[in-house]
Amino acid sequence: MGCCSARCMLILLCCLQLITALERQVFDFLGYQWAPIMINFFHTIMVILGLFGVIQYRSRYVIMYLLWMLLWVGWNVFVSCLYLDLGGLSKDSDILSLGVSSHRSWWKDNGPGCESEVLPSAGWHNQQNPELTTVLSCWLEYQYIEVLHCIAQLLISLLGFVYACYVVSTFSDEDDSFNFIGEFHHPSKPSLLF
Repeated sequence: MGCCSARCMLILLCCLQLITALERQVFDFLGYQWAPIMINFFHTIMVILGLFGVIQYRSRYVIMYLLWMLLWVGWNVFVSCLYLDLGGLSKDSDILSLGVSSHRSWWKDNGPGCESEVLPSAGWHNQQNPELTTVLSCWLEYQYIEVLHCIAQLLISLLGFVYACYVVSTFSDEDDSFNFIGEFHHPSKPSLLF
């Protein structure tokens, strides 16, 4: 096995997916966006199972990872369309928070270079309320930051999909079988017949 084999590259891509999913999960928790939190959780589980399949030469786990990558690409395209207001979707809807809270993307108030102003109100002097904060200007608007997150996930996922297809094609069916009861046959030692 070379140092730049497809299997090693897929392991690297899975690790990169885990890191970016964890980063995305943190910011979704900060914004109380419950649908992405659940989807990111399932994504993390599927990537870990895919990573296990690649390391242990289990083609079924890698195929499951492949199928999840198709769903993950669809989710990221949906989120991109939502934030760009494409296809009748609106970034101002509470689809991502599942209608539970009025919170939006964490990046809306805390993006790079954002200047915010707290509106004066008699009853809310000492409490932080997102409805009473107005963002005046940002270096990069929040919807573009969210779309950049989706594009990064899409690129990593598509690369992972391509490498996983190749890795599955190199695994043999014998690599994915395990005999709990039978005898152990070591391929480098000839079997003795009496």
